[in-house]
Amino acid sequence: MKIVICYPPLTSHKGYPTLGQNRQFQYFKEPTYIYPVVPAQAATLLKKNGFEVTWLDCIAENIPLDRFFDFIRSLRPDLIAFETKTPVIKQHWKIINELGRLSTTDYRLRTVLFGDHVTALPEESFENSTVDYVLTGGDYDWLLLNLCDYLQGARGKGQGARLEEGIYYRQDGQVKNTGQFKLDHNLDATPFIDRKLTKWQLYAYKNGNYKRTPGTYIMSARDCWYHACSFCSWPTLYPSFRSRSVNNVCDEIGRLIEEQRVREIMDDSGCFPKGEWLADFCRQMVRRGYHKKIYFDCNMRFGALSESDFALMKKANFRLLLFGLESANQATLQRINKGLDAEKIIEDCRLASKAGLFPHITIMFGYPWETKPQALKTLELGKWLLKKGYAYTMQATMVVPYPGSPLFKEAQKNRWLKTTKWEDFDMKQPVLDSPIPERELMELVQGMYRVSFEPEFLLRKIFSVRDTDDLKYLFRAGEKVFGHLFDFRKQSSAGR
Repeated sequence: MKIVICYPPLTSHKGYPTLGQNRQFQYFKEPTYIYPVVPAQAATLLKKNGFEVTWLDCIAENIPLDRFFDFIRSLRPDLIAFETKTPVIKQHWKIINELGRLSTTDYRLRTVLFGDHVTALPEESFENSTVDYVLTGGDYDWLLLNLCDYLQGARGKGQGARLEEGIYYRQDGQVKNTGQFKLDHNLDATPFIDRKLTKWQLYAYKNGNYKRTPGTYIMSARDCWYHACSFCSWPTLYPSFRSRSVNNVCDEIGRLIEEQRVREIMDDSGCFPKGEWLADFCRQMVRRGYHKKIYFDCNMRFGALSESDFALMKKANFRLLLFGLESANQATLQRINKGLDAEKIIEDCRLASKAGLFPHITIMFGYPWETKPQALKTLELGKWLLKKGYAYTMQATMVVPYPGSPLFKEAQKNRWLKTTKWEDFDMKQPVLDSPIPERELMELVQGMYRVSFEPEFLLRKIFSVRDTDDLKYLFRAGEKVFGHLFDFRKQSSAGR
C-alpha cells in the first residue's frame, strides 16, 4: 500500500498556519514550522511495517494546491491522512471532496482525518465531506498502522487486523465506529522517528523557540500529567498521562546528537514529567555528556518545581521553560481550573531565572467574565516580569474554546459564543462575548508585544548577548515580535 501523511496547502491572507503539533492554532505573518511529532511517528511506524510512505508538508514546502493535486494524481496513493484542527477543518473538507473525484473504477483513494477537532466531533466530517475514516484520540499513529494493516488484509494480502477502538468509518450509508479509543499502546515500543523520511530539516530553523539551530522536537510523554485546564483541547486526545522511560528518551536524544547534529531539542509533551522521573533524566543527561552538546526546552507548570529542581535542570542544560500564565487574576485561574495560586507565578519565574533558566510565559485575553481592570492586571504583570528579566519571552493570544474542551461546553451553556464559524477560531479575533470591546482586547494583546520596544526590556536583552547565537536569536525574536503586532491588528470588515 502507498500511504501519504500530508499537510495539504492552506490559503489565507492571515498568514502561515501553525497546524502541526500545536495546541492553540494561530496564523503568523512570519512563518513558524513546528515539527509534528505524532504524525512523524505514524509515518515511521508504517514504514517499519513494510508500507510505502510519503511525507508531504505542503505548508512547510510552500507547495500550491494545483501542484499538490498533480502530485497525488501522479503518485496514486491508496490512502492519504491529514492532521486537522478547528480553524482549517472546512478547508480540509473541501480538499477531501476534491480528492474523492480522483477515484475511478480501477483506483480507490481513501482519506483519513485525525486530531483534536475530529476527536471531539467525529461525525461532523462525515456529514460535510467524503472522508472515509476518522481516527480519534492521541495514539493516532498506532491507529493508522492498525487501519492500514486491516485494509491490506481486506485487499487479499493477508488475514488482516481487527480494527482497534477509536476508528470511525462509513458502512452501508451510515457512520459507524469501533468504540471509545484507548490509550494503551507502549510508548517505549514506538520506534524512534525516521527524521529523513519526515524531512526534519524543514522544521529545524524557522521556529522562534530555538536559540541554536538546527533544532528539533521530541515527546517524552503523552501528554500533560495535570490535563485539567478547561480551555485546553488536548485532554480530548489524551485524557490520561503516560511517559516513556528515561533511558528510552535519552537514547533518542543521543541519536539526534550523533546522526542529525542537532543543537537544541524542544520536548513538546503537554507538561514535562516531574519528580523522580525528572531527576533521573537530568542525571542521565549529565552522565552521558549530552548537557555539553545541546540545549533542552520543555513545557512546565507553575507550582510544579522546587528551587533544587530548577538548579538540577540548569545543570542538565535546560534552557527555555514554557509556562502557562494565562491570567493574573486568582478568580480566573480557579475558573479555568489551572490549579495554581497566582503568587506562584512570580515566585517560579524568579527562581527559574535565578537558576539561569529562561521562562517563556503565555497569556490570554478575552475571558467572558473578566473586566477591563482585571485584564489590565494581567497585562501589567506580564510586562513587569519581562522588564525585570524574570520572564525571557512571552506569547499573548485571545481565549479560544475548542470543541471538546470544558470551556467550549461552558460557552455553549452560557451562550458566550459570538460565532460558530470554525474559521474564526484562529485567535485573530475574540469568539467569546466579553465586557471589553473587541478593539480594546486587540490593544491588550498588542500591548504585551510592545513591551519589546520599551527601554528597560531592550537594554536587558542587549546586555544579555554573550555570543553569536544570542545575537542571531535576538534578531529572529525581533522579526517574530513585529509579525505578532500585525497578527493582532483589528481586521476591517472588508478584509475578513
